[in-house]
Amino acid sequence: MTEQAAADARHDHLDSTAAPRNDASPGLGWLLAVGGAIGLLSAAILIIEKIHFIENPDKALSCDVNAFVSCGGVINTDQASAFGFPNPLIGVASFAIVATLGVLLIARVRLPGLVWLGLQAGVLFGIGFVTWLQYQSIYEIQKLCPWCMVVWSVMIPIFVWTTARNLRTYLPANPVSRFVSNWTSLIAILWFVAVASAIWFKFGADLWA
Repeated sequence: MTEQAAADARHDHLDSTAAPRNDASPGLGWLLAVGGAIGLLSAAILIIEKIHFIENPDKALSCDVNAFVSCGGVINTDQASAFGFPNPLIGVASFAIVATLGVLLIARVRLPGLVWLGLQAGVLFGIGFVTWLQYQSIYEIQKLCPWCMVVWSVMIPIFVWTTARNLRTYLPANPVSRFVSNWTSLIAILWFVAVASAIWFKFGADLWA
């Protein structure tokens, strides 16, 4: 075997054993798995609470804390069935997929590009829908649903970190990609601060009354 052939063989061996380029880190897998599981559980509880509300509309629900923090004050509104059926049904289906993909990433399964693009479309829809629900809850309904807020809390990091990964993969030289990749945690923190500030300035001390 010539020296060049030996070098080519070593190169091929390294390519076959190296980790896939642009693959997701286990950290993202854990975020999707844990966040998806929490979101799935929260959506399932909201469905159960919706059933309890239908069965006993005059009875307080377990997540009715006060006049402003109340599942019952939210889940019977038009916004809680934006597409003609209860919103938590979307959450159960969507978060089950997210959690499954997270488990696959933890197991070091390399997901096809179409799966990543589908996930990106899903989290983009999810964060848009959640943002609309946040506005409706805070400013229109003027009540906060505790389990809904749990869904908000997991949707934000899932969107931010998934988007950062996909920007690095598909648009590595883009300035927006570099910015999001360098400041991923800060973006998520500021997002939480913005939502918390909106809630505080709207409700203030009434939350604890």
